Amino acid sequence: MTTEKTIIAEPGTLNIFTSPKRNRASLTRLHGDVFKRHPLDPAESSIGRATDCTVIIQEPSVSRKHARILINADLVEVEDLGSSNGTFVNDQKVTSKLAVKHRDHIRFGNVLMRFNAYEDLETICEDEGWSRSVVDAGTQIFNKRYLTDNLDAEIKFSRSSTRPLCIISFDLDLFKKVNDTYGHNAGDYVLRETASIVKSVIRKDDIFGRFGGEEFLILLPNTPIKKATEFAERIRSALETHPFMVTNEAGQQVQHKQTLSLGVAELAASHNLATDFLEVADQRLYQSKQDGRNRVTSAI
Repeated sequence: MTTEKTIIAEPGTLNIFTSPKRNRASLTRLHGDVFKRHPLDPAESSIGRATDCTVIIQEPSVSRKHARILINADLVEVEDLGSSNGTFVNDQKVTSKLAVKHRDHIRFGNVLMRFNAYEDLETICEDEGWSRSVVDAGTQIFNKRYLTDNLDAEIKFSRSSTRPLCIISFDLDLFKKVNDTYGHNAGDYVLRETASIVKSVIRKDDIFGRFGGEEFLILLPNTPIKKATEFAERIRSALETHPFMVTNEAGQQVQHKQTLSLGVAELAASHNLATDFLEVADQRLYQSKQDGRNRVTSAI
């Protein structure tokens, strides 16, 4: 006869990172309409507005070097770096260092975030639910809703911080011809491949999404018009030289050349609304079309 035993685990064998699936620790932003996971470095992560921070939060209430998170074995601590508006863990102010545990809430200025020591089922479900609401299913990049929400936030931050903000609006040249010649499956492939190429080029702080149909938009925080124009040219060149392999009516794999027309705009005082800003970029995109396609139109 087999005797079943219950094994009592030693208290010291578990720590805050114990999980069926041990992943890199992260912060989840829970501020307004923005819900985003920020992976943390294994030992030390900095949080603030500065571009060299591990977690960049472009909000006026957040200092350039606001705080840092220190991970050492089973101990995780938040340290405030002399921020103007303070760091709080579950509404307790951090005066020097304060320990945090899985799913604790941390507030940096007015920005609320949640600490995830690991990826559990609840975290996965939250992320998946959010992803379905803001990610375009066809290209796996952000959708129009996410772009417009973040454009409003970036405009507000740009004006309060006097940092430049640019956008790139682009679409695929003669895209209808792709669907008519090779079919909609080929058209879907070209859209996905285009999104993948652009994602490999953009920086971590840029926000890239599908605005509708074959039209895309990139938000470039803290970027002047000259640099944004150079960046748009890199994207144009990357697409022009990429071999898109599609299947023709005879079932043969053939190479399709796909180009883009792009318009670049920088936020100006005359842009009272986000739609005014977008209109300038769209006008320059259409100017690229009229000038022969496969080109960038900007103010420089």
